[in-house]
Amino acid sequence: MSAAGADRGRRAARTAAEGAPERTPAPGRAGAGAAVRAEAADCGGEGGGSAAVRTAPAESASAGPRLPRRAWLPRADPAGKLLAAVLVAAGLIPVVDPVTSGVVLAAGLGLLPFSGLGRARLAALGVPLLLMGASIGLVNLVFGEEGPMGALGAAVRLLAIALPSMLAAVTSDPTDMADSLVQRLRVPERPAIAVLAALRLIPLLAEQWRTLGRARRARGLDSGGNPARAAAVFTGKAFALLVRSIRIGTLLAMAMDARGFAGGPRSHARLSRWRTADTALLAGTLALLAAAHAVSAAAGTWTPLTF
Repeated sequence: MSAAGADRGRRAARTAAEGAPERTPAPGRAGAGAAVRAEAADCGGEGGGSAAVRTAPAESASAGPRLPRRAWLPRADPAGKLLAAVLVAAGLIPVVDPVTSGVVLAAGLGLLPFSGLGRARLAALGVPLLLMGASIGLVNLVFGEEGPMGALGAAVRLLAIALPSMLAAVTSDPTDMADSLVQRLRVPERPAIAVLAALRLIPLLAEQWRTLGRARRARGLDSGGNPARAAAVFTGKAFALLVRSIRIGTLLAMAMDARGFAGGPRSHARLSRWRTADTALLAGTLALLAAAHAVSAAAGTWTPLTF
């Protein structure tokens, strides 16, 4: 090759290198890596070593929509919310009067604006709770021996116990829930991972239910307003969903076993942090229960559960 040809080749290579676009990492991986590095730097920087620059994990591409500033309940530790729900249940089960449960229920309803849930989702979650409470109250009114006050107390107590549990479930990320169960409540890892898998599968099964309904309507198998046919259609959809859930559970178990989920102790990519707000949540729950019992006792309606 001549010197002129070699010189032209070098100039072409240099021009191509200058015009090549700069390679940047994928946004998802960059965000996840930044979050992991920030956690490691944060843990290492607090021990007095080298200075650490904190990177907000919420800035990653996979962080999802930003919550309103007043929606502090989704930011609380899942373990604290679960413990608060358990405290409410333990404090209301021994009493049957409607005043004690009504005070706790009113406080739980006051937390709804801080849950970060939209009106449509609150309606979708609240209607089944109201129907459940109304049915329990009606059954106790018709077949119970305590009369209207006993029926009202049973309905209100059920709603007061179910509302904190529902808020703890829907305002917690499934992964954060599993991490908090293992790190804070010392739950064994296998049940915690099973809870995580179950929470992840709930939206999938709901979508499968809608798909089954659309498929049956496309084949002309809709009920058409006939109650007997609607019952038959519901039974067929339920059986088909059961078969699909068994298949999905089997494949998920095999995949998790292949990835070593059935092995020994596991490390944690994210640390579950207990904040002052979580302690305040538990303290506020205890104070609320004490105040509810005091109000009921002062009103003369406090009634213990008898067998």
